[in-house]
Amino acid sequence: MFKSVGSTWILNVLQIASVLALSPYVIGKLGDGPNGLWVTIVSFTGLLGLLILGIPMASVRFVAEAIAKQDQGRKDAAVSTCLAICLLLGLGALIVGAGLWWAFDARYLTGELASGIDARTIDGARLAFAVVVLQVALGFALRLPHGILDAHGDFLARNAVMAGEIAFRFALTLAVLHWSPTLPALAGVLIASSLAEFAAAYFVLKRRHPDVRFSLAAYDKKLVRGILAFSTWALLLNVGALLAFRIDALVIGAYLPAEAATQFDIGNKFFDPLTSLVVAVSAVVLPMATRLHATGQAHELRAVFLKWSKICLSLVLMIGLYLLVLGPSFLGAWVGERFVEPSGRVLQVLMLSFLAWLPVRGVAIAILFGLGKPRAAALAFLLMGAVNLGVSLSLVGPLGILGVALGTAVPNVVFALYVLVLACRELGVPLREYGSYVVGRAAAGALVPLGFLLLVRFGLDPRDMPMLLVSGVAMVVVFALTWILFVYRDDPHVDVRGLLGRVGLNGSGGSR
Repeated sequence: MFKSVGSTWILNVLQIASVLALSPYVIGKLGDGPNGLWVTIVSFTGLLGLLILGIPMASVRFVAEAIAKQDQGRKDAAVSTCLAICLLLGLGALIVGAGLWWAFDARYLTGELASGIDARTIDGARLAFAVVVLQVALGFALRLPHGILDAHGDFLARNAVMAGEIAFRFALTLAVLHWSPTLPALAGVLIASSLAEFAAAYFVLKRRHPDVRFSLAAYDKKLVRGILAFSTWALLLNVGALLAFRIDALVIGAYLPAEAATQFDIGNKFFDPLTSLVVAVSAVVLPMATRLHATGQAHELRAVFLKWSKICLSLVLMIGLYLLVLGPSFLGAWVGERFVEPSGRVLQVLMLSFLAWLPVRGVAIAILFGLGKPRAAALAFLLMGAVNLGVSLSLVGPLGILGVALGTAVPNVVFALYVLVLACRELGVPLREYGSYVVGRAAAGALVPLGFLLLVRFGLDPRDMPMLLVSGVAMVVVFALTWILFVYRDDPHVDVRGLLGRVGLNGSGGSR
């Protein structure tokens, strides 16, 4: 399990590095206003992602089931049926995208919201929107090979393909924007990288699993109902996530100048990669929870819940503490001093809420889905997104982008507490035990790196990137020592000495 999760974490690090390098470059090439339009385009077209329903998760489940039963006919039928559904939904996305294009043009590219942006950029935004709609629609089918690789448990191969796409998109963005710093050019990069990723994934899939038939030949209409029924709850999660985390740019774009969308986006930049870190855990925990539940290993399931909740919280604390204390200064050194105040406040408000939300997203939700009891969590996620939208709309006027951040943060915390109670109740884990094991030592241990960061912040006040990076590395060392010597000392679920021994850092090695 550590190997599969670890490879995905490495991929997340590459994504974060790409974001850190590309964001100031893109803003510098496009300018704050056009970049704000780009952020709005990505958020607007993100609505089309809902049309995929929960087919990616369903494809993993149905293909994996056929593999486990060694039923080639059912496997072919699952692949063909999922492909047919994806193609049909992609066509629907193109139709809906045409309507969104009209709404985007009417709301965001005319009137006061477009003031200060030249006509050429506005025309480019119209074309870029259409290109991104096409990219999203094609992506429904183009990403299906990833689901098939997941069904085979081929996470390493899947992650290698995705890492290649990140590198390709990074290089292509640098080259294309150097040649033509326009919104259509940036949209073209998305199309090119999506096609390249599909070609690589398909090649790897056929090489590693030549029995896979990626065609419509084995389409089985009897499977459609089962696939769509399974995907319903995943769809609700997607809707909730979109309302909670993707709609903010639209709220800002509808009520504030385009530059405000850029300021919020910079403050929000780290949370997609952070969420990906815990979703990597979720992807492995969910099938494990299903297997343990089916075999009646309730004690082992509770151990998985506690162990990985603590690991997720530890990971989030390590990154979150740095962002809370030095995050605004990092933004200033990274993209410019003008982002320290507005974007830095957004970063801090959101980070406080994600300390509670991320561990629950990574483990508790996966456990509930694995137990076959996703209903309450999915509905709560949907409600969280709706409340987020309502609060953001009410606060964007008086508080600006800070109000939108608060609209995200408050529902995050309430949702996390509710779903945590649900998971603990289903597993028979007392909240006191969860608090003692997962939160207790981690919260106490966090005081050490937090104190170190405060000393750095008020003693040295680092402003340039080299000092901020050195401070981050030093903080990680302090954090690691605290976690090894205190937080995970004599831990009943995680043998730190054994893990260190296996990677050659502890001569005594071994595991309990």
